[in-house]
Amino acid sequence: MTSCHLRPLHVAIAATLMLAAAVPPTANAQDQYQAEPKTTPSMTMKEKREQRLAQRSNGSQKADKGVLANAEKRPAFYPNATRVAPDAKATGKLMKDLQSLQELFEKPDMAGVMAKAEEIALMPIANNYDKSYVYSLAANAAADQNNQAKAEDYFSKAVESNGLDNDSHYNTMFNLAVIQYQQEKYQQALQTIDRFLSETKSEKTEHLNFRASLLANLGKNEEAATAYKALIAKNPDDKRVLMNAVASLQGAEKFDEANVLLESAYARGMLTESNELRVLYAGYINSGRWKEASAVMEAGSSKGILEAGPALAKDYMVVAQNAYAEDNLPLAIEMYTKAAPMAADGEAYLNLAKVLEFSGKKADAKAAAQKALDKGLKKPQEAKSILSR
Repeated sequence: MTSCHLRPLHVAIAATLMLAAAVPPTANAQDQYQAEPKTTPSMTMKEKREQRLAQRSNGSQKADKGVLANAEKRPAFYPNATRVAPDAKATGKLMKDLQSLQELFEKPDMAGVMAKAEEIALMPIANNYDKSYVYSLAANAAADQNNQAKAEDYFSKAVESNGLDNDSHYNTMFNLAVIQYQQEKYQQALQTIDRFLSETKSEKTEHLNFRASLLANLGKNEEAATAYKALIAKNPDDKRVLMNAVASLQGAEKFDEANVLLESAYARGMLTESNELRVLYAGYINSGRWKEASAVMEAGSSKGILEAGPALAKDYMVVAQNAYAEDNLPLAIEMYTKAAPMAADGEAYLNLAKVLEFSGKKADAKAAAQKALDKGLKKPQEAKSILSR
């Protein structure tokens, strides 16, 4: 019998699922944006900023205590920071300008915010705090307008001015790294986050996860996998971190290690989405473990996690093809039989007909060949040949 004429898809499937599994980092620190997938360039503004100018009713009376005088007291977000925070005070003579800037932000008039911020920053009496504050606000405004290049410039200037308290300074630095990530400036973002981690001594998952993601985006998959595995040790139930670790291990072609992580997660009931199960059975396919792959697919289908359709049909066909290549005809027949009804065309039925004919089941082969013709084939002659024999 001739082969089933299906090109092996081991590597292709693993690559596709690796990308599907990768989850971009999320910036959860106070007063900062959330990183989104590369395919979604926009960023969501938080409705409120913890950092505020003095309340309008008494802001001018508090000028000598700095713009943060009325901010709600809360524990330091970066208690281990090595930086000595400057005495964050706004210039008294600039209070009206700063309040005007805040009003523009709250309208919101983001273009006005950026113009006013640049005006204030260039004033000779503006101190480091004034500059850091207005540049930070301008960066938020630019990001809200999807002007990431401008946002990066403003965040960078806010950090360089070095005038904010530690929490605001490092939130701004992290925002700079996120903006660089959004623009796919991964090397610059890695340098920024390395500085951030070095100075803050942060061990927070969202920060370390961000760095690991940057390593992965730079193609440093082994380093990324090591970083992710360290995070898993601390957070064994964090599915996002686990799936990122799997993606990095697959990128480093360490499929067996990736499978170990996935098997553990599967056994604990953590894999509840179709793409997650697909990563698991694709890993089995890459390792030649066809029975395990088919078992996961069956369980996922029976539970309604894997939806019947052309995509699932293609995956069944990959298992069938490889089972046939290893002379496991019963499994090949079983997988083609499952794939054929949900496939987009009649190719699965045609391959089923070939395997059935090779197995000596001519009547069943002819029935499958007819279904292949009914569903549509690019080369119907092969099915017609089976029917004529």
